[in-house]
Amino acid sequence: MQVLRLGTRGSKLALWQAEYVARELSSHLAGVEIKIVTIKTKGDKIMDVPLAQIGDKGLFTHEIENELLNGKIDMAVHSMKDLPSLLGEGLCLGAVLPRENPQDVLISTRHQSLAALPAGAVIGTSSLRRAAQLKKLRPDIKLVNMRGNVETRIRKMQEQGLDGIILAYAGVKRLGYDKFIREIIAAQDILPAVGQGAVAIELRSDDQATSRLVQTINDYDTWLETTAERAFLARLEGGCQVPIACLARKEEEQVRINGLVASLDGSKMYKAATECGFDDVAASGRQLAEQLLAMGADKILDEIRLQGE
Repeated sequence: MQVLRLGTRGSKLALWQAEYVARELSSHLAGVEIKIVTIKTKGDKIMDVPLAQIGDKGLFTHEIENELLNGKIDMAVHSMKDLPSLLGEGLCLGAVLPRENPQDVLISTRHQSLAALPAGAVIGTSSLRRAAQLKKLRPDIKLVNMRGNVETRIRKMQEQGLDGIILAYAGVKRLGYDKFIREIIAAQDILPAVGQGAVAIELRSDDQATSRLVQTINDYDTWLETTAERAFLARLEGGCQVPIACLARKEEEQVRINGLVASLDGSKMYKAATECGFDDVAASGRQLAEQLLAMGADKILDEIRLQGE
């Protein structure tokens, strides 16, 4: 029997995603055994420092990609939003699975919505993207850094008496913590991260055999959407250290792309949107980024990068 080794982080959500991919492949491929290999990444080892202070290039993927390049595993499964916009030499995106709702959610035991939060409410998040948009939406809210997996953040929220935390709907739903969701936040209020809600399979570029196998589970709609978003991000050369957001949605015969770049404090925010055909998603993602740069986002990006030097 052919064996395919699937590399993943060891968190509960990462293992859920790996098992999801394994089930889908097994249902399409007779006579193939999927073996899951857990690999610890830098992001898993450093849990007491905000993501933006660590440097985010490959934070949750680098060690897994090394195992892939060295032939220790045949494929790597990632949360799409963890993947750098430009993959390293010898690596390629093999497939993406059907996307879960990409929006963010308010998790709280006290309040039913962002609008219902009292003045001065304390919200936990480790995301500069979420923080900037929250500051724009509710300047009165106090934000505290919070990292960790879904269950850890919910526990910290309760122990620290926070008014709430902001998380991705996909992770909360997949791990069965739906009961804590108080509001699915509209994308016009908090635009999601690039690739949020999508599960990606990364391969060696020269492994055509495995590429053919994983194509059996590739979701075309999600591929279109995430291709547009990743092209947008690649043009801006951004990541966790910059408040950048983008959401593409396939709508009948076209794809609509919304993009955003914000200053760290949310005081400056540039938004734009475009629509394109299925053959133009990458080019349109790049053009949308160019539009934001021309509007003034280039100055925000320059300022943030200078602060990090």
